Amino acid sequence: MSRLLLAALLAAPTLLMAQGTTKPAGQAEVRPGQFRAPEFPAPSILDYQPRSTLVVPTHTVPRAKYPAIDLHGHPPTLVLPEVIERVTGAMDSLNVRMMINASGTSGDRLTQQIAGVKAAGKADRFAFFTTLNLRDIAPGSGATIAAQLEADVKAGAVGVGEIGKGFGISTRKRDGTRLQIDDPELDVVWQTAARLKIPIFIHVADPSEFWAPLDMQNERWLELALFSDRRYQDRSRAPDFETLMAERDRLFARNPNTTFIIAHLGWHANDLARLGKLFDRFPNLHSEVGAVLYDLGRQPRAAKAFFTKYQDRVLFGKDAFQPDEYPYYWRVFETEDEYFDYYRGYHAFWKMYGMGLSDVVLQKLYFRNALRIIPGLPKAGFPK
Repeated sequence: MSRLLLAALLAAPTLLMAQGTTKPAGQAEVRPGQFRAPEFPAPSILDYQPRSTLVVPTHTVPRAKYPAIDLHGHPPTLVLPEVIERVTGAMDSLNVRMMINASGTSGDRLTQQIAGVKAAGKADRFAFFTTLNLRDIAPGSGATIAAQLEADVKAGAVGVGEIGKGFGISTRKRDGTRLQIDDPELDVVWQTAARLKIPIFIHVADPSEFWAPLDMQNERWLELALFSDRRYQDRSRAPDFETLMAERDRLFARNPNTTFIIAHLGWHANDLARLGKLFDRFPNLHSEVGAVLYDLGRQPRAAKAFFTKYQDRVLFGKDAFQPDEYPYYWRVFETEDEYFDYYRGYHAFWKMYGMGLSDVVLQKLYFRNALRIIPGLPKAGFPK
């Protein structure tokens, strides 16, 4: 028997034992199948903040390379001149040329804000989506909502949204049943939007991890431990994630003439192939990048390829109006920097990497796609 064969036979039991060994709690695997507990008390998930010793080129990007349209804006109420001036001052510092107020107001609240920005001389810096009253839906409600939508568009709204995640999860019909996303009573609303040529900006569900068991394998454990309203493991509280996705997809299929923009990359930033299949299936579908930068920045090559392939379908949106957070987006999109922090630790325990998008893709992401699909936006201040 050769020495190599003898060594392989002797090693085999050890290898098999290692493969079948379960890691004991509170210990680290220091060699295959060998575990050891730290000599010192282990820090909590909140306290362990190691300093990186990596030295690599760093490029901070305080302003977007091209003027941006924030499709997913949630500014404070835009009525008082001092508030409007404060928001536009922050936008100027970031090179955000325009913000779509996606907080969704209707009727008098909508017209007050439109009048407010006009009186402040900032009508070219803001546009407004209207909202839909989806409470207590009953036969005939769809026609009532569609009529209000027509009135709001006539008053100056350029789209619908953000339709919140409660739609499909917690919103109830008048009879007490859950209002499904593809409820046929609302078909007249989506058809009205198609006739008016305005987009529907809709937020469906939350990250799929919010439905997963709250255990040590859930990469959003800390966020779920901090925010009880983000836990959907209880089926009496919410349908499962895939039920919501199926309802959403049936809504898109039944309304091919309506332009839909799904918020947060449809919560598929962690599975871009799935989002790509949606784009392939539904030519009327677009999406935006608000609050999912943590997933794009950990897969820069795959994300760059996706944004390049679907460059006509993705728009820029930020979500929460925190001016100091926008530069993280510019840095991920515009540079090829490596291993830098994300702005909210409870979202991600990993580092970001720059995607290095081309100028053509950046322009479409930042402003060209929004100008194309949202009617009536002023084009002054954007490259031709």
